[in-house]
Amino acid sequence: MATLSAWKFPTPLGAEDALKILERLQQEGLINVQDAAVVSWPDDRKRPKTRQAKKGRGALGGGFWGLLFGLIFFVPVLGVAVGAAVGAASMRHVGIDDEFIDEVRAKVTPGTSALFALTSDAVPDKVAEAFEGIQPELLHTNLSEDQEAQLREVFADADTSADSDADATPTR
Repeated sequence: MATLSAWKFPTPLGAEDALKILERLQQEGLINVQDAAVVSWPDDRKRPKTRQAKKGRGALGGGFWGLLFGLIFFVPVLGVAVGAAVGAASMRHVGIDDEFIDEVRAKVTPGTSALFALTSDAVPDKVAEAFEGIQPELLHTNLSEDQEAQLREVFADADTSADSDADATPTR
């Protein structure tokens, strides 16, 4: 079963450092990182910068991250209620609820960063040990096997038709 996690960091570059730690942990067989994306929000920017950190086989893809980040960071700014309602409904269908979206929106603010990762097969004590000293705040939602399968199904079609080197997540 996969876990969709969001780690918040107190600096704009903290998520990049955390991604490197996750990559090392994966090489050591202590976690399986199926997909990941980074949000960095420098103090002097109105909106965060987002990027998909992992692409390829098993990745959810830019369509998923674009919709999720749009719901969290961009729809409230734009005030598009209909789009938010439709997007939120599709995310709830795959196990990402309003509470998760609202919590991330409230906590990932200018001057911070976040790492979003779809992971499985973690050795929790070793993962926690690796993150000591970098002050992460873990926000997460667990996905059932059915929800993970639905999530992959919903976003697989969108990404197989768009095979380019361009990052599909919004960058502002």
